[in-house]
Amino acid sequence: MKRRIVIKIGSNVLTRTDGKLDITRMSALVDQIAELHRSGTDILLISSGAVASGKSEIRIGKTLDAVSSRQLYSAIGQAKLMNCYYGLFREQGICCGQVLTTKESFSTRTQYLTQKHCMEVMLNQHVIPIINENDTISVTELMFTDNDELSGLIATMMNADTLIILSNVQGIYTGNPADPQSKLLTSIKPGEQHLDSYIQSGKSSFGRGGMLTKCKIACQVANEGIEVFIANGKEEDILEQIAHHPETTQCTRFIPGEKNVSNIKKWIAHSGDFSKGELCINAGAEEAISSSKASSLLLVGVTNVKGDFEKDDIVRVINEEGKLIGIGCTAYSSQEAREKMGQKEQKPIIHYDYLYLNS
Repeated sequence: MKRRIVIKIGSNVLTRTDGKLDITRMSALVDQIAELHRSGTDILLISSGAVASGKSEIRIGKTLDAVSSRQLYSAIGQAKLMNCYYGLFREQGICCGQVLTTKESFSTRTQYLTQKHCMEVMLNQHVIPIINENDTISVTELMFTDNDELSGLIATMMNADTLIILSNVQGIYTGNPADPQSKLLTSIKPGEQHLDSYIQSGKSSFGRGGMLTKCKIACQVANEGIEVFIANGKEEDILEQIAHHPETTQCTRFIPGEKNVSNIKKWIAHSGDFSKGELCINAGAEEAISSSKASSLLLVGVTNVKGDFEKDDIVRVINEEGKLIGIGCTAYSSQEAREKMGQKEQKPIIHYDYLYLNS
């Protein structure tokens, strides 16, 4: 069966200290991706670097605010970034294509499937999709946390076997990576997710993210059955090492869980940010949906309805203590749910097939 790998390259991998694109590093990574592609592996590339690239091309006055300058830098930088990728892949005899997306594009099932179809068509025609957030229109609350979050969404959406997140460090350490006493965590098993004490909270100098986000995304994606690696993108032949010798490569590997999650539940699992309301449930309902038996959420167990939402919107499911139990796609509007809340003999407010429970 053909293998499918999602590769995310961070800004600090692609840029030099002066903010300009590191063409030598880009070329080395493209060479490795080309080898994987020629071996029959499907490759989806999530590439940061547009804003950093744009900063090196133009000087602007101090009159522009943060949002305006980001839009300007990304508009210029994205064109430069794709031009570099296009030329490098063309030298390898490989066609690549650009996919720009936004967080909002994952908020509805229709938009989600439209994106997936586009990328499937590209892969079927042996085209490498190069994906990035559309920073020219993604501002403030509409932005992804960073491209680590986007890479997790793409990996689950495209049913990838492996997600590789390339940063400027080898992975997760037991302390500050610059401290000689810190040790690299080479393998993290499912359930070993209490890693906050190890992780530095600082963000990268060119990107928006940090190791905390990478770890969170890696844990969630691994729980859904996808192998995840966090590695240093500036190490020679790092992609080939991971592809052929994962056990001995100096990086952090998140071992995939055996959880079998349907495609629609994968979408729901990553849609918490798009929830339009909350359903508060009693202890009996919590016990029913949390049991090993597949159970839908019934209106009889709903004690409160918060927010305004329509049928088929994403809602959060909260227990009596206020703890998030799961996320689901509601079969009722908020008005209908309030009218029928607590009633028996009604169709489920969230069917089991559209209910994703937290681990």
